[in-house]
Order: sequence, then structure tokens, then C-alpha cells
Amino acid sequence: MSRIELIATAPMGLEAVVARELDQLGYEDVTVENGKVTFVGDELAIPRANLWLRSADRVLVKMGEFKAATFEELFEQTKALPWPEWLPVDAEFPVEGRSVKSKLSSVPACQSIVKKAVVERMKQSYGIERFAETGPLFSIEVALRNDIATLTIDTSGAGLHKRGYRTLSVEAPIKETLAAGIILLSRWKPDRILADPCCGSGTIPIEAALIGRNIAPGLRRSFAAEAWPTLPENVWRQARAEANDLALWDLPLQIYGSDIDQKVIPTARFHAKEAGLGDAIDFRVMPAEEFQMDEPYGCMITNPPYGERIGEQQEVEDLYSDLGYVASIHDTWSFFILTSYNRFERFFENKADKNRKLYNGRIECHLYQYLGPLPPRKKAEE
Repeated sequence: MSRIELIATAPMGLEAVVARELDQLGYEDVTVENGKVTFVGDELAIPRANLWLRSADRVLVKMGEFKAATFEELFEQTKALPWPEWLPVDAEFPVEGRSVKSKLSSVPACQSIVKKAVVERMKQSYGIERFAETGPLFSIEVALRNDIATLTIDTSGAGLHKRGYRTLSVEAPIKETLAAGIILLSRWKPDRILADPCCGSGTIPIEAALIGRNIAPGLRRSFAAEAWPTLPENVWRQARAEANDLALWDLPLQIYGSDIDQKVIPTARFHAKEAGLGDAIDFRVMPAEEFQMDEPYGCMITNPPYGERIGEQQEVEDLYSDLGYVASIHDTWSFFILTSYNRFERFFENKADKNRKLYNGRIECHLYQYLGPLPPRKKAEE
């Protein structure tokens, strides 16, 4: 399997960020579509993509794509795909499905047809009638859009946002993948200060520290495809060794997280330690309006409350005004603020240089981007 077509699923609005990540990993033939980025790699691409992609949701093997306007077309073309090349005789292979603007609108029926087709192909290959499905998990999905069926196998297992460090629950956390995507959109570099004055459980500062130290976000977790006998075990060892070698474990960083809620800061510190970053981030209890730093050219990246609940609107508007004041006294800084509140700019008292539609879970938000001057280039040492 020297040439494998893979799909990195992406949150809406972050597809270009995922494509840039894949380009930096050295993968070519990258195609960007709504909610996904298709690329081509070898067997090693599966562990590398799972370990390194910061803003993607999952990595899927693309088994095939074809027109399917009837159940017969869906069955026959699914059956023709090389399932035994991936699925061992004892594979557990549940089938999930979705359908958008397609004649085959019954998702349960499509799932059943695909399951039967895979079983028939497996019968031909293995010469048996029944499959116990007691072995490793190969989650299959049939996705229909405009009568085009895409068949995939999930290599990730748990979503890639589950890095393994966020073990304590807090109210309204931002997904790790979205936090990383925002940081990558900011083009922040580890030689600049980064601050989050509404840090909650610490996700944005922790993701920034992982980026700053070039630590692969999936290094502390496992993936479904690690149990696949069809993938050589050495490719996972090789990918993890590469990630360990490239990490800058002791690189000094200036990353700050603060929050007015004194209950969440111990959680943030705990999560940073779980991520191996206890020494990389300075967490403190502090209201946003008290934030002040003398160092120029910093980045503030934050996901403040949105005022979704009754009675919170005034508090949120006051907070946005405070953030606007903080911005006014840090005139060389850049600010990246994610919120669903459509009057944000009015209370921040400044129109964003750019804004980008993103989704925090199912909440439609905008990332308001205020682009300060870049730091002057350092003179090359003589």
C-alpha cells in the first residue's frame, strides 16, 4: 500500500488550516472541500497525520467514491472495493452513515446495504459465511451527498481533539482542535508573548505551548489503527520516534493564562501538567481589565463568554469593553477573539481587520482579528 488516499475531516472554516498543516508535513495532492481535506500518502502517513494534525477532527482511509442513485448501485460498487486488503477475518466493522441531498435518503437502509456488501466481499476472500467481529475495530462510514457515495474507514478512534490532557470537566470548554486552529490562523511564533485573559481550563495556552515546543498533539494517546494487523507495527514506532526527536521539550516560552474565576485556574494548571507543560505556562487569577504587559508585539488569543444565558448580556458587554480597553493600551499587540455575540465590535470599540466564521460546537461564531505590527526582524549575528 504505497499510495493511500486519506481524508482529514475538518471543522467548518478550518479546512485551509488543515491543508497547510498537511503541506508542512510534506504531503501532496491535497484537495480542500467543505469539511474535509483529501491527501495522498503511504502507510506512514496514517500515524504521522494522527499524531501531528492539530486542527483536524479525524483521519480516514478513503476506500472509494462513486455515484449511487439506487441501492443496487450502492451495493455493487461497495462490494467491488478492496475491503480484505484492510479488514482481517476477525475485524469488527460497524457501519455509520449520513445522507445529504441524495435519492438514497434513508441512512439506516444505506448502512445495511453497505454492511451486506462488505460481508459479501469478505466471504469471497476468506471463504467463510459468518464473521465473529471480535477483533480490532474498523469503523466504516458511508457518506452520500448529491448522489455521490464516499466510503471510508476511521483510523483515529476517538476524535483528534481528545489529546489526553483534559481530564477534568469545566463549563463550556473550547475544543482543542478549534483552539489550535485559531492559534495557527494567528501565525503566532514562539518567540512572541501569547496571552489568554479568559483562559478557563487552559486549552488555548496549552495548545499554544504544544505548538511553540513543536510537540505532536497526539503523542500521549492511542489510535484505532494502532491495533490493525494490516498496518505494520513499525510505522507507528517510526512516527512516534520522529515526533519525540522533533519536540523542543525545554524551549522557553512566554505564555500566560488568566481568568477571573479562581475555581478554574487550578484545573488549568492540572491540565498543563498532564500535557507535560507545567513549566511552560504562567496561570493566574485576574480579571481581564487588569491585564497589562510592557513587552511589545504580543498576541492575545481568547474565547471569552458569549452571553448565551439569560442575565449574562450586561456582564459580557462589560467584558468586551474591558478587552477593548486592554487593546487600546497594547497598541503593538495583535488580538484574536472568538465569540458568537454579533455586537462584539460595538463594545470592543474597534472594527476588526478581518473576521472569520467558525463553529464552536454547534454555535456559529466569528473570529475577530486585529492585526498589530509584526516584530522587527532580528539582525543576523555577525
